[in-house]
Amino acid sequence: MNKISIIIPVLNEAETIENLLFHLIDCSALNNISEIIVVDGGSTDGTIPIIKNLGLNIKVLNSEKGRAKQMNLGASEANGNILYFLHADSFPPNRYDQLILSAIENGNASGCFKMKFDSNHWWLKLASWFTQFNWQVCRGGDQSLFITHALFKDIGGFDENFTIYEDNDFISKLYQRKQFVVLQDWLTTSARKYNNHGIFNLQFHFWAIHLKKRLGASPEKLNHYYLKHIAAQNN
Repeated sequence: MNKISIIIPVLNEAETIENLLFHLIDCSALNNISEIIVVDGGSTDGTIPIIKNLGLNIKVLNSEKGRAKQMNLGASEANGNILYFLHADSFPPNRYDQLILSAIENGNASGCFKMKFDSNHWWLKLASWFTQFNWQVCRGGDQSLFITHALFKDIGGFDENFTIYEDNDFISKLYQRKQFVVLQDWLTTSARKYNNHGIFNLQFHFWAIHLKKRLGASPEKLNHYYLKHIAAQNN
């Protein structure tokens, strides 16, 4: 019987983690879920105490900082034959578990949901509209990712050389194998990064990162650009 292991990498997600965990439980049939694994990269804002105080059967792992490392660790501890990687501020649709299982049973070894932001800004609504298409350029980690455990192992997991862009690097390998489907149900993700940095400012830098990668930039150079132009604005 197919079972889903949900893997959530976190770093200082006290604002959203409680709502997300209850959402995952309320919107699924728990007999389809093998476990929910939260992999912490060193939170200092109370994320982990919040999880432990909920009284839910959540597996919490401690990891080195870095989403690729966190997600690989979660996958190594997962018991389900389907892995579902989810960001802490992305909320999948109702019955997400059944939608994923149906996709797998129909021969789709990996995929995501189309995505919308919790914002009415015209640019973000336009960007959301494009996520319905099965084009690699429209993909990103915020849309979540489901994949069979066997295919994940065959690819070798996320490349831990990437501090950022690990999702896109991994998804590109799935597209090379023609192993990706976009489920036509809406996942809702937070627009908080765009709100904090400015929508067009952040979009410009995301496009710059994509372009640099296509032109052959190393993971280290991508991370340097991210730290200089995006992360530095948080300080």
